[in-house]
Amino acid sequence: MKCPNCSHGLRKIKVKIQDANTPVDSYQCKECGYFSFEEKSINKAIEEIKVKEAPLQMKQKIIKLSQNRLGIYWNKDIVRSLNLKAGEEVDISVPNKKQIVIGLRNN
Repeated sequence: MKCPNCSHGLRKIKVKIQDANTPVDSYQCKECGYFSFEEKSINKAIEEIKVKEAPLQMKQKIIKLSQNRLGIYWNKDIVRSLNLKAGEEVDISVPNKKQIVIGLRNN
């Protein structure tokens, strides 16, 4: 395999990617510093990393709004990460007695 930048030969090297268990095949040029990753192995590493990612979780208190209505304040980190705006609509479902699922609408 030849380097697309300088036409020298590329070396195949196993590279350790942070948070992935499987090493990734990388093709590197000793002359100009060009490198690329073998698509199948880099995709496997990306999937391993995604599995390890923990979703944002936090504890929130339910507040009484008025009469028989309850509410919850949205933490600023959730608002910022999802780019939420006042007045936006969401879809809410209750799959069981232990979970509430809130989905964002594509407006």
